[in-house]
Amino acid sequence: MIKCLEAEGVDMVFGYPGVAICPFYNSILDSSIKSILVRTEQNAAHAASGLARVRGTVGVCAVTSGPGATNLLTGIATAFADSIPLVCITGQVNSELIGSDVFQEADVTGAAESFVKYSYLVRDVSEIPRVFKEAFHIATTGRRGPVLIDVPIDVQNSSLSRFRYPEEVNLRTYKPTVKGHAVQIQKVMKELERARRPIICAGGGVLLSGARQELQDFVEKHRVPVVSTMMGIGVMPTRHPMYYGMVGNNGRPCANRAMNESDLLIMVGARVADRAVSQPDLITENKVLVHIDVDPAEIGKNVGPHIPLVGDIRHIFEDFASQEFACEHEDWIRTLDDYRTRMEPVRRPNPGYVDPAEFIRMLSEEMQEDGIYVADVGQNQIWSCGYHIVRKGRFLTSGGMGTMGYSIPAAMGAKLAAPGRQVVAVCGDGSFQMSMMELASMRQHGAAVKIVVLKNNYLGMVREFQHYTYQDHYSVVDLSGSPDLQKLAAAYDLPFIRLTDMSRAGDEIRRFLQEDTSMLMECLIDPMDLVR
Repeated sequence: MIKCLEAEGVDMVFGYPGVAICPFYNSILDSSIKSILVRTEQNAAHAASGLARVRGTVGVCAVTSGPGATNLLTGIATAFADSIPLVCITGQVNSELIGSDVFQEADVTGAAESFVKYSYLVRDVSEIPRVFKEAFHIATTGRRGPVLIDVPIDVQNSSLSRFRYPEEVNLRTYKPTVKGHAVQIQKVMKELERARRPIICAGGGVLLSGARQELQDFVEKHRVPVVSTMMGIGVMPTRHPMYYGMVGNNGRPCANRAMNESDLLIMVGARVADRAVSQPDLITENKVLVHIDVDPAEIGKNVGPHIPLVGDIRHIFEDFASQEFACEHEDWIRTLDDYRTRMEPVRRPNPGYVDPAEFIRMLSEEMQEDGIYVADVGQNQIWSCGYHIVRKGRFLTSGGMGTMGYSIPAAMGAKLAAPGRQVVAVCGDGSFQMSMMELASMRQHGAAVKIVVLKNNYLGMVREFQHYTYQDHYSVVDLSGSPDLQKLAAAYDLPFIRLTDMSRAGDEIRRFLQEDTSMLMECLIDPMDLVR
């Protein structure tokens, strides 16, 4: 198993040991692979996700059987929803005991079936090289995603007389399409020539395929406006003149209006899911819809496109770049520029607290140009989507599953993957308490992550929903009893800053980011503040 990981270039495994995975962890000591001990198994997958998204490779995690494997499931589901390539290794009880309900036995392959690309239960040690080679291939090709390998302890303890790692994979039933169909590409070009109000809606698939530069080059050459889904934030610099913001229920009004008024909508690497498009039928009215995705199952699932185009985004935009066509829509760009100016959201923050929107904008301005910003889930995520400024860095969050507690372990994985880059995690006081135990992992393994906690003593997003839906009849959202973060920071030997209003925000943000050491900043925000 270790030799397989070495053959795939793996240098880091996130996990939590137990008896059923001990043979694996015993052998890893004899390799150059670094083991990162998390404090709860779910976070092993989140940390591996952070590494995978920053490096563009596979993240690897390994946990024990039973509760170790079941705890990992939420992290696997989170990666599956956002198409993050992981190889997740779980220990299992002895092969002959499977199905006997023995101690710490769980059918993890069955439990994970609906949110893995594929899963393996290894019955014979001779299968291990083939299984690992296939797992890495499946995780990184087509629509990326997690693959599970469940290995009974007796199989881990078995030996091979001769180890040979396969050089290639040939799966008869798995042949993902990479190159786009030439006829469909020509159809897209013709529609671009006809269009007077084109728009590209870019999703996370653009980033996953490594096509950010190809998209930007195409957009700048042909001056095609761009909006993005939440997972697509970062496909264009936030202040690029051709980028008009995030679409969806919590998106920019000008971005939503641009998509609605377009006569040609090109969805690229996006699922047309409810957070980005609440009424899918509307995006086909009075316009031509082109849907480009590497996963043919996504095309037409929620809305039927006029031109479907299956393939890897980077390859398709390389093909687009080789096409000669002319398009003219400067009036449309002037209209969108006017929308962007006139439809900018107006906030009226309480001056007695930190304004989260302005704080995030100032934090973004002070971050390094290639810094990595990791947003958690809740109000903090929506403020981050609306006000974080991406330049040459990355914006990471849990979009498809919306998993609270994602930011701290994902930021740790990102920092360990790219130790030379600045990494900041922003979370609410609810999501912080779901993964604050990973402060110990960060300390143990030297992951210098900056952590911001926007504290309002509520589960803010649910409270806001109850404000609108139940007329302020609040239920189970009060976070009274939360720890004193200054004392908690001291317990983990972390420098601490508490910001109570905006009067010292600039100086404190600069102090917060100045040195490459972990630090915890608590920002007190108005408990009644709203994202919209």
